[in-house]
Amino acid sequence: MYVAATATVAAVAAEVLSQWGVCRELPLAAAPGAKTTSFHRRNFLLAPVSRSSIKPSFSCFCALAGDDVFSVTSPTQSNVDYLGQSTKGDLNVKVDQLDSLVLGGRSAFEGPIEEVARAEAGEAEDLLRQLDIPGPFSAIGYDMDYTLMHYNVMAWEGRAYDYCMDNLRNMGYPVDGLAFDPDLVIRGLVIDKEKGNLVKADRFGYIKRAMHGTTMLTTRAVSEMYGRELVDLRNENRWEFLNTLFSVSEAVAFMQMVDRFDEGAIPAEIAPLDYKGLYKAVGKALFRAHVEGQLKNEIMSKPELFVEPDPELPLALLDQKEAGKKLLLITNSDYHYTDKMMQHSFNKFLPNDMGWRDLFDMVIVSARKPEFFQMSHPLYEVVTDEGLMRPCFKARTGGLYSGGSAQMVENSLNIHGDEILYVGDHIYTDVSQSKVHQRWRTALIVRELEEEYNALIHSGSHRATLIELINQKEIVGDLFNQLRLALQRRTEGRPAQTLAATNMDDLELTESMQKLLIVMQRLDEKIAPMLETDGEHFNKRDLSTKQIISSGLKFGGLYILETEVPKSIACSGVVTPFELDCRLGHPSLPLLKKLYPQFSTLSSLNWNIMFLWGFLSRAGLWDKSHLMRQIEKYADIYTSRVSNFLHYTPFTYFHSQEQTLAHDSHSWCQQINGSVVTDKS
Repeated sequence: MYVAATATVAAVAAEVLSQWGVCRELPLAAAPGAKTTSFHRRNFLLAPVSRSSIKPSFSCFCALAGDDVFSVTSPTQSNVDYLGQSTKGDLNVKVDQLDSLVLGGRSAFEGPIEEVARAEAGEAEDLLRQLDIPGPFSAIGYDMDYTLMHYNVMAWEGRAYDYCMDNLRNMGYPVDGLAFDPDLVIRGLVIDKEKGNLVKADRFGYIKRAMHGTTMLTTRAVSEMYGRELVDLRNENRWEFLNTLFSVSEAVAFMQMVDRFDEGAIPAEIAPLDYKGLYKAVGKALFRAHVEGQLKNEIMSKPELFVEPDPELPLALLDQKEAGKKLLLITNSDYHYTDKMMQHSFNKFLPNDMGWRDLFDMVIVSARKPEFFQMSHPLYEVVTDEGLMRPCFKARTGGLYSGGSAQMVENSLNIHGDEILYVGDHIYTDVSQSKVHQRWRTALIVRELEEEYNALIHSGSHRATLIELINQKEIVGDLFNQLRLALQRRTEGRPAQTLAATNMDDLELTESMQKLLIVMQRLDEKIAPMLETDGEHFNKRDLSTKQIISSGLKFGGLYILETEVPKSIACSGVVTPFELDCRLGHPSLPLLKKLYPQFSTLSSLNWNIMFLWGFLSRAGLWDKSHLMRQIEKYADIYTSRVSNFLHYTPFTYFHSQEQTLAHDSHSWCQQINGSVVTDKS
């Protein structure tokens, strides 16, 4: 295994290592863009902010004889490793020196392995400080909902939606005939409370797609409505970011009520006559559903209906605790709900009659995040199983508390800042605020990553074809522009950029430009529908049964099934427009009517709406979504579920990928007359 470092840093490392008599691979945890040195190679399984992960470190004691133990890979000797990375500047250990390496005249591995490991850990921490590299974190804090336990969105958010609709009905709103549709929205969208829209923005805030009510707007309509207007999340009076899966029920209810509002079905006397007032009404109805307690009481009575079990998750935490990490549970949920749900999700998967409380060095309920990270609240100790509390001024290890603050946690455990990793699912409440105010390291749980990852795999050939067509259009477009410039220069008596264009007469120039225009138009006809469908999940699901309908590929406007059809295929004895639409790979409405004249009166394909938001992390083919930009900015690492940590040791460190720029050597660039032209795509 090589150690990646620059030649200068390698020399410094060699000097320090020689002083300590230690040769090791040192892992490192850092956010993208941090000024750090990488002492490891990466593999891919978990999920750092830039999807990089690394192997566990291997250490050995060595007695060094100066710099002869190390060598630095020169540019002429460099190659490409198995990860596709250049080995230029790597710091290498000369294996033939290992036999004679001893420390203080004794073998490095002499004595019990526990003592060796303890000595290694101490030496490693000292060495990290010598190299000014952040050490490992001492504590890991966890949120509970959608982090340590994942809810069935259809069940949990469906019941929240039902209670919300009941409250709206009692307030006089027309809600009859409405049903919960979780596929209407995805995390990372933004509610425009001023226009009654749901929008998807790119990393800069430009709006790429939008839905008014439950109707998806066309690209032209979006452009006319928003133009170059940016989503500004600081303007909370207008924009509401869907940070978490808990936002699904609220967004679905609001968009459906927008339709009723536009239809004139909502009496003017029960609500203000604008979308902002409507949003407040929906929020109030949903807030009552949570505060009144009926929803949580129903979930606690039958948790198996709402929680998706993850047997590996408690074991991942057990590994971390046994490795010496201090584990914290910091949740906004109250004590009774937390205890009931954690017992259900954890106790049956823990060994030796161990309970969920035994995993945690400190439990804090009713934390009131994000204020928990921003200010101090009174701290209470929960002293009985019934939830009775008493005032407390200092938390202690092993305690169960309500309220308090992050500062109290740090003072009680004598750990601060980046010594703590906090893991949660809410990009603002959990990740952003813990990093901004406390400088904690952060991990974001994004359950939808699993579905997106599979969708990316299935759409690989689709995206490759699309990119190839776009590249072809760029080449044709460049030729067209050269001829256009040649025609322009000819009117001024100046030569064209190329000799061939200079030698062409006016008629040849004009005819060639016309032909190239036709080619570009035909390429556009192929590219446009492919861009619209980029991000579709190729495993279509029936919106009512949630079963896979089929898996296959598109050809000539039709959907060709795979030869091996999954057992979970959804079948029906009655042919519906929705079924036919799915079987044909979601063609356009005119094509569906042409193939099946009996549906000629069909006015829309509303069920297609679930495919129109595209990938969670992307806005269009090339750019990142606004959600992905938030993740990059505030999360040091992200993954789909906490149990993924079980596939790594508790001693593993995760490092971000190298942050590349358009003019880096491995980027595509070309040189024209001494000038470098860079492709920033």
